[in-house]
Amino acid sequence: MTLQFPIQEVSNFLPREEANSIPLSISQLSNVLQLLSLHEDSPQAKSMRETLEQCEGEAVIGETKICANSVESMHEFVNTIIGPETKYIVLTTSNPSPSATPLQKYTIMGISHDINAPIWVSCHPLPHPYAIYYCHYIATGTRVFKVSLVGDVNGDNMEALGGMCHLDTSDWNPNHMIFKKLRVNPGKDTPVCHFFSINHLLWVPPQSSKATM
Repeated sequence: MTLQFPIQEVSNFLPREEANSIPLSISQLSNVLQLLSLHEDSPQAKSMRETLEQCEGEAVIGETKICANSVESMHEFVNTIIGPETKYIVLTTSNPSPSATPLQKYTIMGISHDINAPIWVSCHPLPHPYAIYYCHYIATGTRVFKVSLVGDVNGDNMEALGGMCHLDTSDWNPNHMIFKKLRVNPGKDTPVCHFFSINHLLWVPPQSSKATM
C-alpha cells in the first residue's frame, strides 16, 4: 500500500487553570487572537477557526465527543467513556525513522487479530497555539488492528495503528471524502478503515491490548 506518515507538530498542553481561562469558542475568537497577539488574517487564526468549527460542530449519530484543552480534561473524558476504575492503555502509530521517505509503498508483514476494543476513545491533535485534542467515541461497531509495515524504499519498519474500522457507516454523510475516493455509498455493509497518524492516540481497556504481530 502507498502510505504517508507525516509527523504532525503538536503543541504542549497549558496548565488546566490557564487553559480554562481562555474561551474555546468561535464567538470569542477575536478576543483570544488579541490575547495571543495574532492577526485575524494570519494563517494561525485561520487554523484556530477551523479547529473551533470542528469542536463546535454537531456530533454524528452515536458519537460522544469533547475538545480536550488539558491533560486532566482528556483523562476525565476517557474515564467517562471507558470507566474510572479501568487502568486503560494508549495505542498509537510509531514514529518513522529520520531517513524514512514520507510517501512510499509499504509491505504489510503482519496484522494483529486480537485487539478487542468494544469501548475506546480516540484523540486527535488539532492545530492550535496550545494543545487541543478532539477526543471521541462512536458507539457503532468497530474493529481495531495493529499493522506491521516495512517500507519498500529503505526497509523502514513501522508499527501502525491501522485499523480503526467503522463497520456501520449508514449514518455517515454520503458526501464524505472517503466515499468519493472509494466510490462506494455509506451503509451497514460498507465498513471504512483508516490508519492513525503520528501523535494520534487510541485509549483502550488493558484486556483489549493483547495484540501480537
